[in-house]
Amino acid sequence: MHIGMIGLGRMGANMRARIEAAGHQVTGYDVDRAKSDVATLNELAEALPAPGRVVWIMVPSGEPTRAVVIELAGVLQPGDLVVDGGNSSYRDDVPNAQLLEARGIDYVDVGVSGGIWGLEQGYGLMAGGTPEAVERLAPVIDALRPEGPREEGFVHAGPVGAGHFAKMIHNGIEYGIMQAYGEGYEILAARSDLVPDPTAVLRAWQRGTVVRSWLLELLVEALEADPGLASISDYTGDSGEGRWTLAEAVDLAVPAPVISAALFARFASRQDSSPAMKAVAALRQQFGGHAPQLNRGD
Repeated sequence: MHIGMIGLGRMGANMRARIEAAGHQVTGYDVDRAKSDVATLNELAEALPAPGRVVWIMVPSGEPTRAVVIELAGVLQPGDLVVDGGNSSYRDDVPNAQLLEARGIDYVDVGVSGGIWGLEQGYGLMAGGTPEAVERLAPVIDALRPEGPREEGFVHAGPVGAGHFAKMIHNGIEYGIMQAYGEGYEILAARSDLVPDPTAVLRAWQRGTVVRSWLLELLVEALEADPGLASISDYTGDSGEGRWTLAEAVDLAVPAPVISAALFARFASRQDSSPAMKAVAALRQQFGGHAPQLNRGD
């Protein structure tokens, strides 16, 4: 199979390598000309076998993805297929699909999980689209997914939008799991008098325990490489999926206290000081006479 890949960053480049390692051909386009096989999207379209071209997009969500879809609508032909494999909001999928459908071009959204380890271990894939359009991607899906039964690394989650919706919930869950591991590690480390090597405890949890997971293995690797994580700032970003998951939970009136707490903890990590907690300290002083801790230099 010969496909086009738009966006050859960390994910896109590794996905291309894995697809090619499975014996398929990939023609890539990137705004970084040093990474790109072609100079324009029109050249990319011309380089792919027609009819029935397949173009896979791996660019930032929102306007960058929309701009690529609009440009592809002008250079592709009826019967071609566009795949959005980036971290797009599922709410963007139907408008993108409708734009392409008006020109006879199919659309599939694919949530992709695996990060920088996907090249070696394979990617978890969640697809949204018609059965016919998703089936056209079978050779690429089989190249990208982990070894083993297809249903354990790939799911056709439903119609257009379902793939990115499933990936959004996946990432929301991920927020909660990572926060729990982080908090557990901090509590262990705080009792160094009792547990002198918290990393050893986490390492032991990797086999046989109910909290074992790949994320736990990655935490152990990080602690072994940098004991105490001294070189890492506690500033923690978010790429949007956690916020989208909570917004969906609010719309559906589904309680999601763990995911919401994990997201707000990330927000807290970005504050040099907390105006809210200053207000709480001031209130404790006002009603209870509790002396606040003064800032350094005061």
